[in-house]
Amino acid sequence: MFLNTGDANVARLFAAAAAIGIGAIGPGLGLGFAVRGAMEAIGRNPEAEGAIRTTLIIGAGLIEAVAIYAFVIALILIFAAGV
Repeated sequence: MFLNTGDANVARLFAAAAAIGIGAIGPGLGLGFAVRGAMEAIGRNPEAEGAIRTTLIIGAGLIEAVAIYAFVIALILIFAAGV
């Protein structure tokens, strides 16, 4: 039995929702662990705050890139997959 157009559109939207939902869990957890580690490191060694903050900001940018990739995949599923 083949899917009709309505079923395919619903499946495409569910796939997009799953892509952004699952794709946001990892970066969220990773960023939380990174910030926790940075705060603990600053608490132990306040003199190294500048270096820790710089490394944290670079790492946060890389972590957020993963969430942006998941968002782009979700947009592709919504707008380009139906062509």
